[in-house]
Amino acid sequence: MEKIEDSVDTIKTRVVGIDIRLDKTTFGVVDIRGDIVAQDYFFTSDYSDVNEYVKVLADKLIVLMEENGGYDSIRSIGISAPSASSVTGCIENAANLPWKGIIPLAAMLRDRMGMAVALANDAHITAIAEKAYGSAHGMKNFIVVSMSHGGLGSCFYSNGMPHLGAQGFAGELGHVCVNINGRQCGCGNKGCLETYCSEKGLLRTIDELIAESQKPTLLSGITDMNIASIVACCDKGDALAIEAYRRVGDMLGLGLANYASVLNPEAIILTGDMTTAGKWLIKPMRESFEAHVFHNIKDKTRILVSILKEGERDVLGASALAWDVKEYSLFK
Repeated sequence: MEKIEDSVDTIKTRVVGIDIRLDKTTFGVVDIRGDIVAQDYFFTSDYSDVNEYVKVLADKLIVLMEENGGYDSIRSIGISAPSASSVTGCIENAANLPWKGIIPLAAMLRDRMGMAVALANDAHITAIAEKAYGSAHGMKNFIVVSMSHGGLGSCFYSNGMPHLGAQGFAGELGHVCVNINGRQCGCGNKGCLETYCSEKGLLRTIDELIAESQKPTLLSGITDMNIASIVACCDKGDALAIEAYRRVGDMLGLGLANYASVLNPEAIILTGDMTTAGKWLIKPMRESFEAHVFHNIKDKTRILVSILKEGERDVLGASALAWDVKEYSLFK
């Protein structure tokens, strides 16, 4: 008689999530419960040739897989990347990555790994993570905004589903124009919101303030200026540092108010390195938001800061994307 266990199909219980950013690429093996079993990273910026990058990524993935359950335990791979389209599986004209033009990254990695690969915009991935594991759990209508070193992205959910648009690029809040003929953006346009509200935008604001002010500031003595060092100056009462965050918060609040006036979300969830500025950014942003948002939803939109860890969120989101892609193998 045939054994019962021999006639029962088995399922693979792990996937891989990959988070590609300007500075580094983080990847991890994630199990069916959403636990990151193992995680590693390497520096994206070390590989200006995308073919070499994909080769290195595939090699490192295979090592991590074999050390944590084996290649055969992995069902599929999900990738989070800037300027990525889930419709085409390509990174398309990324302003903040070393590879230009249209990069068919999902197909490139699928062919090397021999398994299903899904790719989506980093803001979309962040929203998936917040919906599955974070502050948006249980919500149906919400916006997730990611503010980091390179830029500003967003994704919104409507009636429990992400709105991706015809080509997969819906939610490009960072490239909404907030200042006609304003700062030059990496996308080619001028006055984009991310040129004011990313870390790069913050540093440009500080340069402008120092140039137009004769007052002494602690910022002048900082050689490696970043979000944390600017916050430290704010905590010490430095007027110019506080004004820099006020200007960034004011512009961000305006952009979010316009967004919320169109979508009427339950909440806006803020993620990314810029949120570590805390009250110095959040307070002026909230004031600007309420001053500009449509009056019928004034004081009715929750603004939250993500509770997920920065180093884990997008790996988890990419893993959730991986579970949704149809299983595939070159070796079956």
